[in-house]
Amino acid sequence: MTKTAWVFPGQGSQLIGMGVDLQDIPVAKAKFELAEKILGWSVLDICQGDETTLACTLYTQPCLYVVESILSDLLKGKVDLPQLVAGHSLGEYVALYAAEVFDFESGLRLVKKRAELMHSADGGKMAALMKFDRDQLTTVLNNTPDVVLANDNSEAQVVISGTPEGVENVLSQVKAKKAIALNVSGAFHSPLMQGAAKEFLTVLESVEFKEAKIPVLSNVDPRPTTDSQVLKSKLTQQMTNSVRWRETMLQLAQAGVTEIIEIGPGKVLCGLIKRTCKDIALEAIGTVEQLDGKAPALVS
Repeated sequence: MTKTAWVFPGQGSQLIGMGVDLQDIPVAKAKFELAEKILGWSVLDICQGDETTLACTLYTQPCLYVVESILSDLLKGKVDLPQLVAGHSLGEYVALYAAEVFDFESGLRLVKKRAELMHSADGGKMAALMKFDRDQLTTVLNNTPDVVLANDNSEAQVVISGTPEGVENVLSQVKAKKAIALNVSGAFHSPLMQGAAKEFLTVLESVEFKEAKIPVLSNVDPRPTTDSQVLKSKLTQQMTNSVRWRETMLQLAQAGVTEIIEIGPGKVLCGLIKRTCKDIALEAIGTVEQLDGKAPALVS
């Protein structure tokens, strides 16, 4: 028996042109128009602009939320609902929307505020490490103040976050095949985001969370739940805590998931899952053409 999970990628997966092929579909057109009223700018214009602007946190996060939410809505009209949902960082907001924890507008207002706060954060640094000694990294992090494991993406790929001095100190001590400084303004998913998280909390508390129609795996505690208050509590911790994606993938496998659909641009999460859970069938849905492959065409 097939057991399906839907997963939603976060910042870093954005692509120029994403969502543009959706604009003539009525349900998508309505959401693009609503998003422009809420944001004060056009998602479609940004997605058709230059890479630098799209890669700016202020624009990336709302664009991904809008495009992925539309894709999720359209896919729901074609296939059975999944048994589990999860999202990577920003993608968790789309997972919560897909599970009907909040409506599209509420989610976008949360993402808009989150993007503004993270965009304005400064004084931090993030770096990705590939093919490294995990035990050595853990030891160095434990002995280095102001640096944490921000994204535990897979056994062979992580992101560290903290003060510039602290991050450089860790990089100088840990052997890795590749280490790349990320082009971000702040130390996302670290305690250095505490000020932004506190301000964000006032907005988050004003949004009503409903019981999830589909169990959601949170970034900070990847155990599936439908409890609205538990999901909200976990989301309050997300900005300052690690994205435990490696554990999320393992949890999906342990739950007996046999098929995972990545909903959004590219195949970033599919790549991570393929190397971690080799027996799970993978599919990426990020375009009208890929959606049309699930059933009769959406547009004439």
